[in-house]
Amino acid sequence: MAKFRFRLATLQKLRETHRDEMRSKLAEAYQAERLLDEQADALDAEEAQLQQVHRNTLQTGTTDVNRLLDVQRYSATLKGQLATIQEQSKMLASEIEKRRLALVVADQQVRVLEKLCERQLDAHRSSAMRAEAKIMDEIASRPQEVDL
Repeated sequence: MAKFRFRLATLQKLRETHRDEMRSKLAEAYQAERLLDEQADALDAEEAQLQQVHRNTLQTGTTDVNRLLDVQRYSATLKGQLATIQEQSKMLASEIEKRRLALVVADQQVRVLEKLCERQLDAHRSSAMRAEAKIMDEIASRPQEVDL
């Protein structure tokens, strides 16, 4: 019997390659999200430290107005940067969702071809077993020659 060969193997390889590309793109998006989260955490920590400096400045007996203004300006700058990061994070979340859905579709396409290959392989095996059984039946039905 002929060896099994899946006729759509090339298409299956292409779809697997596409799925792998979608996985890597999704991983890149998750990495970007982690970086944005780290930046936001760093800005939050810096804002907390700045607020502590502001409280310490107010607790001292002498108040430096210029120092307070500098702290307030810098705090406003940090809040602006944090708002920008949050906006980028929202856009990135929608991009992650698009990439995740693209990966789901690519994975489904690969699974469809894998199932088709399995069905065709099962059919090939069944055909081979029927052909082998037919040959065995023919051999068994032949008259036996007896050597004397």
